Amino acid sequence: MCLGIPGRVVDCPEGADLGRVEVAGVVREINLSLLDGPFVPGEYVLIHSGFALERMSRERAADALAFFGAEL
Repeated sequence: MCLGIPGRVVDCPEGADLGRVEVAGVVREINLSLLDGPFVPGEYVLIHSGFALERMSRERAADALAFFGAEL
């Protein structure tokens, strides 16, 4: 079983594989190459092992973070 956590895209240069994503208040570089771009700051992605696996709505991200006891 894999555990993914939502993160908010902070920025992603056009055509780059890595983007900056905020996870629980900490900005990290995440590999976005598994998803089709472009990425828009403020959108949410599901992250596992440093890779964004899927895009997710703000509502779904909030629900997932609530499960972990965190907030958007």
